[in-house]
Formats: sequence, C-alpha cells, structure tokens
Amino acid sequence: MTSNSSRRIGSWLVASAALAATAFGLMLPAAAHAQAVGADPQATQLLKRMTDYVGQLPRFSVDTAATVEAVLITGQKLQFNSTTRATLQRPDKLRSERVGDVLSQLFYYDGRTVTIYNPQDGYYATVPAPATIDAMLDFAREKLDVVAPAGDLLTLDAYERLMDGVTEGFVVGKSAIGGVRCDHLAFRSGDIDWQIWIEDGERPLPRKFVITSLDVERAPQFEVVMSNWSLKPRIPAGFFDFKPPPGARAIEFLPFGQAGEQP
Repeated sequence: MTSNSSRRIGSWLVASAALAATAFGLMLPAAAHAQAVGADPQATQLLKRMTDYVGQLPRFSVDTAATVEAVLITGQKLQFNSTTRATLQRPDKLRSERVGDVLSQLFYYDGRTVTIYNPQDGYYATVPAPATIDAMLDFAREKLDVVAPAGDLLTLDAYERLMDGVTEGFVVGKSAIGGVRCDHLAFRSGDIDWQIWIEDGERPLPRKFVITSLDVERAPQFEVVMSNWSLKPRIPAGFFDFKPPPGARAIEFLPFGQAGEQP
C-alpha cells in the first residue's frame, strides 16, 4: 500500500471550519449592522425549528454542491467543487456518492462499519464504527480525519452543536436559493462566521450553508448548497452495504495525524 493511496482514502471531503469566506458585512443591509451583540431569539428559534425538523426525519436523500476555496502562498484563491448525493436512514445508515474536482469517492455506513471506496483506482478501506449516525460522524472526524460536508446539520443534537460558542446571531432577511424562498440567518462564533438559509414554510430544510474563518489569510470560503430533498426515498435492500467490485483492493486507514507521512 502506498502513502498516496492512504491519503486519498482519508481525504473524504475534509471541509473544516478553517476553510472559509470573505465576510459579508459590506453586503448586509443597514438594519443588520444595528443588531445588538448576542443571539437574536428569532434567529435561534428559526434554527431550532430546522434542526428539530431534520432530526425527526426517519430517512431522506439530498443533493449537495460544495465549493471549497484554497489560498496559495502567493495569496491567489482557487476554488474546488464537488457534488454529492447523500441518503440517510436513522438511526444507523448513511451513504454518500461524491464526484469532485480533486477526488471522487463513495462512503458507506451500515451501522457496523464505515467504508470509503475510490472507484478511480479501486482502493477501499473499512473500519468498525459506532452504532448510530451521530456517534459515527464524531468517530470519523476524531479518529479518521474524515469530515462530512455540513455533517453537523444531520445529527440529533444539531442545534447544540451549531450554537456551541455562538456570540452573535441575527436574521438577515428573506432570500431565494434555487428558486426556494428561505430565511437567511447569520451567526458568529469566535473566529468563525457562518450563515445558513432555511426553507420558509412547512418544510424548514437547510438549503445553503456557508462557513467563514476570520483568522485565515484572505478568508477562504466553504459553501454547500442543498437541493432535491426527498423525504420518502425508495431505498433498496442492501443499499448501505458495501460490496467490493471485482478487482477492488482493500487497504487500511492511516492513523489520524499521519496522512502526510512517507512510508
């Protein structure tokens, strides 16, 4: 097994808060600047309504389009794009199929194991995993350095995770994402600014999520747009189980923190 193969397996859309965006202060209406320090109850109520709604969905599928900006040592910004089709079934099933500029991968969680498969080179890695989606996402991040895009929006305690450390929050106003009318919210937590657009009406689904890091030079941005929500997807038997295709080769995850080491 080569170190390059292991790095590819371990790099499932690592979209962390350190990847961020230009602050939108100059673009916000004057009323937004007048908000007092602290979280506006209207903003927190809209966020809580969304997290409660998504948390009680027994299953769903959604398409995401993510953009990650990187800053070169010259200061020039580059953008890298990916699209993902994710299907979730609570409490213990998740599958994502990602196509991206840098890498395309499939992610399987069946309640017992996590598997990441690279169809381009035929490598896959499987590791035992906790028995719930929430615990699995924490395990993947902390032990494998695998971060699902906007994964904190999917957990049962999403509201607590999102609001942890928040010092400011307000409602920017109404907006439209992909033709869907949304409430646009903005929050600040330490060196992180983040925004979320939540569908207005009976289905308070997240439609867009942006993270901004204020302590990274030139403030690169991570953005994910969510579309084609299906709240009653047809899920065939075995959909979440990984079956290695002919010729696929099993390798191991590198321990967290060793992705850059040479053999």
